[in-house]
Amino acid sequence: MKQLTKAEEEIMQILWELKEANVAGIIEEMPEPKPAYNTVSTIVRILENKGFVDHRQKGKGYIYFPVLEKETYSNQSITQLMDNYFNGSFKSMVSFFMKKNDLSAQELESIMNEINKNED
Repeated sequence: MKQLTKAEEEIMQILWELKEANVAGIIEEMPEPKPAYNTVSTIVRILENKGFVDHRQKGKGYIYFPVLEKETYSNQSITQLMDNYFNGSFKSMVSFFMKKNDLSAQELESIMNEINKNED
């Protein structure tokens, strides 16, 4: 699966939230300063070529919708992060984020409870 650029990911986040939208609807959800219509339209077409987005016709325009679920992309991104920066070690990745975020023992215990709950 291909990685998304920052601009592509921003648009995907909006489409995952909205479920479907035309280019104007996507732009409406974007922060100021709003990008040009043609810029967003081009990025959406790139996402379509990459297989992340598809469209259906509505009148003279198109409604775009995500083909790939957010969770699928998130899982792939985390795996790639772990492989590229932590030699595939989940333990090293968690340790890094614990140190960077200065987690308390209580927060760590809460995370461990979540992990254990998901193993059942």
